[in-house]
Amino acid sequence: MAFVDQARIHIQAGSGGKGCESHYSDKYTRYPIPNGGDGGRGGDVVLMADRHLHTLLDYRFKQHYQAQSGAHGSSNNKRGKNGEDCILRLPMGTMVWDYDTEFLIRDLTVHGDSVIVAKGGLGGHGNNHHRTVTAPQAGEKRTVRLELKVIADVGLVGFPNVGKSTLICAISKVKSKIASYPFTTKAPVLGIVNDDHEKKFVVADLPGLIEGAHEGKGLGYQFLKHAERTKILVHLIDMSGSEGRDPLEDYDKICEELDLYSEDLLHKYRILVANKMDLPEAQAHLRRFKRKITKDILVISAKEKQGLEKLVAAIRLLL
Repeated sequence: MAFVDQARIHIQAGSGGKGCESHYSDKYTRYPIPNGGDGGRGGDVVLMADRHLHTLLDYRFKQHYQAQSGAHGSSNNKRGKNGEDCILRLPMGTMVWDYDTEFLIRDLTVHGDSVIVAKGGLGGHGNNHHRTVTAPQAGEKRTVRLELKVIADVGLVGFPNVGKSTLICAISKVKSKIASYPFTTKAPVLGIVNDDHEKKFVVADLPGLIEGAHEGKGLGYQFLKHAERTKILVHLIDMSGSEGRDPLEDYDKICEELDLYSEDLLHKYRILVANKMDLPEAQAHLRRFKRKITKDILVISAKEKQGLEKLVAAIRLLL
């Protein structure tokens, strides 16, 4: 299933039904009696969060949605049936914006949370009220922009090919794509870390960042927003330098990109992890790294599954 995190849809609530103009008369009534019923109310357009959905792909193919209009009133004071609501289900973490005003209507972060984005029109009155028929109201019409931010407890960040996909496959049951070329991960991948422990948590493998990601370079700008939802960031560093990069420069550049993107990422707690410690020269790079960076750093090898228990325990402790 393709991961889509942005969409624009046009919605139209149902219009009210027309009121009826009718008169009743028989041999016992001198003057006809007005008995026209009211029109039914138009249906609303409702957006609802659903934990079983993970993408906005459906809203790329279909962009126009309309609720049912109310039925017309009829004689003998019969009221028209109300129109059915149009309920659109969205992934948890979807932000609903008014497209024209850029006003945030609702941030749907909880399963079952809902918001009415277009109200249906009221039905017209029949002539049984004031002997005259009133016109029905039209349903509201608007364009909304949907923006999905993945909800996860932990976000894996770092340069391409530092081992994020290997790590999430090692600590969860998810099968993320692993290859030796950059940007094998082109969309956030979610994995649940359980391992028979009572405190399970969700990890998001975010696409690799590069220098200038906060300005839109690479895939970073497109997916940095998903890191804002996480509680903890796990910053992976290729300590072996196997891609020809300096681990110290990698660390400084990723920290700069996160800090420049938003205030939320600037103050988010980060766990520093040295990966690929099974490769040559990793120990030498680590000694040089520790002389420059005084922060605590966890040492692992995601490929060989070394040090993962300590990393998972540290994440659980912080959560």
